[in-house]
Amino acid sequence: MRLHSFPLFFLVIASLFGSGLTSCNTAPDKRLLQYLNHEGFGKRYTGNAEEEDYVVLGDSVTYQDAINPDLIGSDRVGLDGTITLPEIGAVHVAGMTRSEIEALLNQKFAPYYEENDVSVTIVTIDGKTYWVLGEVASEGERPFPGDLTIFEAVHRARPTASAANLGRVRLIRPDPREPLIITVNVNDMIRTGDSTYNIHVREGDIIYVPPTMLTQVGQFMVALISPVTTVINSVARNLLNLQRVSRGQFPINNRGRRGNNNNFF
Repeated sequence: MRLHSFPLFFLVIASLFGSGLTSCNTAPDKRLLQYLNHEGFGKRYTGNAEEEDYVVLGDSVTYQDAINPDLIGSDRVGLDGTITLPEIGAVHVAGMTRSEIEALLNQKFAPYYEENDVSVTIVTIDGKTYWVLGEVASEGERPFPGDLTIFEAVHRARPTASAANLGRVRLIRPDPREPLIITVNVNDMIRTGDSTYNIHVREGDIIYVPPTMLTQVGQFMVALISPVTTVINSVARNLLNLQRVSRGQFPINNRGRRGNNNNFF
């Protein structure tokens, strides 16, 4: 490259870098904005089931009338958030509390009865959950039973004795505007009996049990050594295959099976 071409070269690089920065600062597309989460965990139907239970998709709604014995039934909330009532048809109930559904059904059935008093029972099958992740034996989504503390949630997930750092457990309450992360020393509850941070878990919470420092070092070393051991194993296998071929034997493939004479891998 000639010397006088250097300024032009740097100008091209600077223009490319500048265009990259401009693209990074571009506002999100309007189509994308309408799909972003703007409230809570991001679920469509939310509430606090421990204050008053509410209906989500898959729940079963049972209703009966104390005044009219024939007015009784049950239906599961469909994907469109509705249940089907006799004579009335589809009624949207997803996201509504028990008392709200009772008021709605009394209104819907009022034209058919002189007096009614509908009561509702909500049976949750698998709609309300929380999460436990990290160094535990039972990792993932778990049914939310209600009246659950973080101490109970962690030990129900069976933390790994040699790898879990119970002194730095994190309770994460996701939210797009005001996310909350609380670090809890579960071991301290056992040592001192102080339950100040034995926080009440809510549906949708994420509990993360991190690894100990020693476990992190071990995981780092495994990740560091793994590519090297993979190459060494591959080279050793290929050398063994060459030796077998030279003896007129079938080589070994990656799965430990004998291949044809042209299969070295």
